[in-house]
Amino acid sequence: MTDAGRFHLDGTSGRARAGVLRLGRGTIQTPCFMPVGTLGTVKSLTPGELRDAGVEILLGNAYHLYLRPGLRVLRELGGLHRFMGWNGPILTDSGGFQVFSLARINEIDDEGVTFRSHLDGSLHRLTPELSMEAQAAIGADIRMAFDECPPGEASRETARTAVERSLVWLRRCRDHHERHGGGGLLFPIVQGASFEDLRLESVERTLAAGDWPGIGIGGLSVGEAKEVTHRVLDVIEPALPPDRPRYLMGVGYPDDLVEAVRRGVDMFDCVAPTRNGRNGTAFTSEGQLNIKGARFASDPAPLDATCDAPCCTDYSRAYLRHLFVSREILGLRLLSQHNVRFLIRLTTRARAAILRGDYDRWARDWLATYRSGPSAPRRGGSGDQKAKDRKGEDGAC
Repeated sequence: MTDAGRFHLDGTSGRARAGVLRLGRGTIQTPCFMPVGTLGTVKSLTPGELRDAGVEILLGNAYHLYLRPGLRVLRELGGLHRFMGWNGPILTDSGGFQVFSLARINEIDDEGVTFRSHLDGSLHRLTPELSMEAQAAIGADIRMAFDECPPGEASRETARTAVERSLVWLRRCRDHHERHGGGGLLFPIVQGASFEDLRLESVERTLAAGDWPGIGIGGLSVGEAKEVTHRVLDVIEPALPPDRPRYLMGVGYPDDLVEAVRRGVDMFDCVAPTRNGRNGTAFTSEGQLNIKGARFASDPAPLDATCDAPCCTDYSRAYLRHLFVSREILGLRLLSQHNVRFLIRLTTRARAAILRGDYDRWARDWLATYRSGPSAPRRGGSGDQKAKDRKGEDGAC
């Protein structure tokens, strides 16, 4: 690996890892959370507000940006960084998940996917090569290989097909990436649904296909129970290279993030913080809190006394509730910024615990408070709501 893309570990605690990933546009400290800027914006937040929240890297999506504004516009205007005014690193999802989950009609074959746009019904053909071309036009610092993402509870036959097809497509992505200059880092994605042997086979064959600078873990948080997610991570973690970052795609609820870090994951993305913020739900140190509740109508307390976001330092719960019941845009912006800041602070605290060598104790105590407080979050699996969040903002990831 070149210096742009060099990863090293600063410390471990059990399987939890604290690392540094150096990219051309910035240095990423892990564990890290990446807010989702599907269409070239993290909904309602400016790049400056994201930087103030401590964000080091954003996620964009090749499927959506390919459809609108289109690759020609992105190329002519200097790529997504210049287009949206963000000078830090960007990771792009290949578009595969959106084709399978959002397209009105799609037909998958070994060569690629034919689909109709969710915007206007127009017919398109997405291949591994076009996914790489789109991510190059975007100018992504980290580019994900085009893969087939089956449902969380897929049959063994469906999961096997996804593993085989993703490996074939990975080689085509690699070849196209290398033939056209190799800009950015190319991460493969391992699949296998909930089948342990398929997951391990996918890891083994993926690693044999190239010297990858990092590994994506796909096909989780797409409807399966969280216990399944944990089991899969427990199984594959020992097989993953210790000197490369591991990216668990589509995970961003606070408790799930803490559990995944415990299992050796370094990078995360999800629309959950901004989607929940727009709907009046805040992540707090005592669980999720819906600020629209009548009990907050005259509450002078800050949203979360432990948080340093403007939402918490400058305003009361009563004022925030007033904004939401009055349908004032400021409310959803403040809560979105708070939730992003909450996850950035959470990964920072997780990193500190790893470097102290007591991550398991810290995680146990943090989870106990978060899950049992007066505003405790929903319980249960990674199910339907998380599958929706994996799809992303307004049906986009």
